[in-house]
Amino acid sequence: MSRTDAHALGSVLLVSRDATASRLITDALQENALSVEISVDVSAALDRLSRYKFEALVVDFSLGDSVTACLQKLRSSPANRTAITFAITSGREETARALKQGFRFVFETPLTADSINHTLRVAYGLIVRERRRYFRFPVSVPAVLSRKADAEVYARTLNISEGGVALSSSVPLAPGSEGTVQFTLPDPPLRVSADAKVCWHNEDGEAGLSFKVLPFDLASELQGWLAQKLEEQLPPQVVERFRQRSRNKPGKNQ
Repeated sequence: MSRTDAHALGSVLLVSRDATASRLITDALQENALSVEISVDVSAALDRLSRYKFEALVVDFSLGDSVTACLQKLRSSPANRTAITFAITSGREETARALKQGFRFVFETPLTADSINHTLRVAYGLIVRERRRYFRFPVSVPAVLSRKADAEVYARTLNISEGGVALSSSVPLAPGSEGTVQFTLPDPPLRVSADAKVCWHNEDGEAGLSFKVLPFDLASELQGWLAQKLEEQLPPQVVERFRQRSRNKPGKNQ
């Protein structure tokens, strides 16, 4: 389940008992259209990671051994294992340890607005990409699922992401079954034809299909279509920042 606000690019879980560091980092994240959930209790943070989707995780190294627990919980979570990770460190030795443990970026104290924003400029493209990978846009258009051994299934789409599409139909779709799903997305029109596999089906006639392989051109066009829909959900004051950062290629961490 996502914790992302309707007008945010993504959600970030910040685990720290340092009120000053939390405030500075939260201000910078919110200025970049990211919603923030702060946890001062590690056990509560672990619970959130197991139940909700976050695009990024920030952990204060002053929490000691709990830092490792947070990182392990993140990596064992199907929804969060690719989330972008930040560590709050208090010197070069801690910074080196954090990077060795697998954190992608660091906020090294003493923190300033400039130092935090510098790190975010490097990491932002990755966060945008992480959000877009899991972004599901609700859309209802006619769809056809062609199967080799069975009749075609006529359905309607419910939502779409980079990785698949949800359908509603009167014909039960068995998990594991495969076929070619075809539909046309609106505004701007985009014809989608892809081999897909049924991942789940419920009693309401809804099913989730994952795309097996998308041709490069179609994958690129679908990414662009979804990026436009994600942008349309943002408040005007962050749209230009989103455009600039989503075009930037992520650099190497310092």
